[in-house]
Amino acid sequence: MAKCTCEPAEIMLFPCAGGSNVGQLANQAAVKLDQEGVGKLFCLAGLGGHVQSIVESTKVAKRIVAIDGCPIGCAKATVDHAGFPVTDYVMVTRLGVQKKHEFVWTSDELDQVVRAVKESLES
Repeated sequence: MAKCTCEPAEIMLFPCAGGSNVGQLANQAAVKLDQEGVGKLFCLAGLGGHVQSIVESTKVAKRIVAIDGCPIGCAKATVDHAGFPVTDYVMVTRLGVQKKHEFVWTSDELDQVVRAVKESLES
């Protein structure tokens, strides 16, 4: 049986991982933030599917960060639907990145999303 790696964290990151550059950029930013120790990347699909271990871990978070790629807002809607408050919210397209059905982005765009999340957490 696969082991869940969904131990609780104070800052949980729930990114979009949608079918566009901005969705994948949101996800990659969350990966980088996790690697930097800023927060812990969590499974948005598991939360939306009400996987018990993920729901229980989310209950102890002090900050819940939703990172959406675009105005459709799937990450925020999923966290809201699961009954948790989004304390910090970043949308990639609001940072000036145009949504395309291409899976490429620049390191500057990635850094911009990471910086926006960090700024939100500092406020």
